[in-house]
Amino acid sequence: MARTPIHKTKTLTKSKRVRHPRSIVQHKDISMPISVFGNVMKQFDAAAKKLNLDRSLREFMKAPRRSTIVNLPVQMDNGAYKMFTAYRVQHSIARGPAKGGIRYHPDVTLDEVQALASWMTWKCAVVNIPFGGGKGGVVCDPHEMSSGELERLTRRYVADMMHLFGPDLDVPAPDVGTGPQVMGWFMDTYSMREGHAVPGVVTGKPISLSGSRGRLEATGRGVMISSREAAKHLKLHLNGATASVQGFGNVGSVSAKLLHDLGVKFVYVSDVNGAIHDPDGIDIHELIAYVEKKKTVVGFPGVKKVKPEDVLFADVDILIPAALENQITDKNARKVKCKILAEGANGPTTPEADAILEKKGVLVIPDILCNAGGVTVSYFEWVQNRIGYFWMEEEVNRRLEEKMVSAFDDVLKMSLEHRVSMRIAAFMVAITRVLEVIQLRGIYA
Repeated sequence: MARTPIHKTKTLTKSKRVRHPRSIVQHKDISMPISVFGNVMKQFDAAAKKLNLDRSLREFMKAPRRSTIVNLPVQMDNGAYKMFTAYRVQHSIARGPAKGGIRYHPDVTLDEVQALASWMTWKCAVVNIPFGGGKGGVVCDPHEMSSGELERLTRRYVADMMHLFGPDLDVPAPDVGTGPQVMGWFMDTYSMREGHAVPGVVTGKPISLSGSRGRLEATGRGVMISSREAAKHLKLHLNGATASVQGFGNVGSVSAKLLHDLGVKFVYVSDVNGAIHDPDGIDIHELIAYVEKKKTVVGFPGVKKVKPEDVLFADVDILIPAALENQITDKNARKVKCKILAEGANGPTTPEADAILEKKGVLVIPDILCNAGGVTVSYFEWVQNRIGYFWMEEEVNRRLEEKMVSAFDDVLKMSLEHRVSMRIAAFMVAITRVLEVIQLRGIYA
């Protein structure tokens, strides 16, 4: 008889899947919770319908393969123990190991993690790298925790879910609230259990721990490349084009910096604390330096403080939502005035909003394409870890450029051939690739 583990673990298989409605959007004109996982399913169904995908295969591909919930006891600095709810979802492993970040945030739910894991499946397929989709999360506020508390939380997370992870099983990465240091703790905990260094178990590590050059800027660089290719398609000159960015963390700031260097003028920028505006353009390099010191865009000299929603509804050429999910909905999509909407965040636009934006003629670069630069360079890091040879940053960026341009071209071609939006086209490309592997492998019964 199998022994019952001493920690409390709940694993949900396809036949016993729990969905928690979640994700209240930030805007005060919306009060009902929106299921992020439900939104992914709507996006999938719309593409599957275009592909005439068999209903039984459709249900098989939609459902997460495994959802695990663990309650983690962690000793805090004051000596007391606190319980943290943690998740890891493996949506698909058909094309390779599950791949996806670990999020530390007070609003993490199973619904959100399942959605993000699903998006990772399709994201990896869109850029054609040999991974499936996974995602993890812990309900906590990392800003209210010390470095020691975060380390103990991370190590407990790894220890309690050790059986899920491995270079050939499930390879996590940083996400909201985590970064290279958390990945270093993750790698060390796993390696200590294995008895030797296993750098390939996680990506997004510090360079000195076998991380990859170019990884930190990879997601933002992918947003830049996607926006540039979209501008080419629309015959929009980037030099002098206007833009706004919601969210000035790693993705928002890097994509803004790289587009700024191409001549794009950013007139609106926001973060969790507020928003700023300058019709003559904000110096992104100076803003990044300011944020490094002050930890917010608010108070940046020479600009006007505006309402956060002004960033989304600005009359600009390019809008980059790089914050959280469900920011553009059917309640506010009609106010969007951009030509290109480049989704730096995962799921910033709901399916209902997509329909409105398509009628308005807005070119939406979907998240599973637009922000796939991060997972692409994570794949490069995993490859470098496996072969024990590391590339220079120029080589990493060159390979990323090739992958992102090829993926954009594949999605644009599908969009034009089938007369569908870029989002539906991206899902069609991804579903086709995952389906091919499933059919070749067969379904074990």
